[in-house]
Amino acid sequence: MGSEEISVMDAGRYSPNGSAPPCEHLDGLEPVAPKGDSCRACLAGAGGWTALLTCLSCGWVACSDDSPGRHARAHYEETDHPLARGRKPGSAWRWCYVHNRRV
Repeated sequence: MGSEEISVMDAGRYSPNGSAPPCEHLDGLEPVAPKGDSCRACLAGAGGWTALLTCLSCGWVACSDDSPGRHARAHYEETDHPLARGRKPGSAWRWCYVHNRRV
């Protein structure tokens, strides 16, 4: 991602989809600590993951949509927690499941 990454402070001014309005789910976002370093659902089912995401509402850690289990999406569908962030060190990108785009 490199130069494409944005900081949390830039989120209100940046729209990764050109003229799309900023995501209102970023409003009032409080920092949360990740609840682990692995996808518990994948570990329980002896599965694996391509990448991990952290839910920005509760800190739940789960595998991404390009992983076989898609457990981060399942977490969103179960809880309606709209935002997730990449778990790689230094990653600043976030995904909004409601808008189905990077924010």
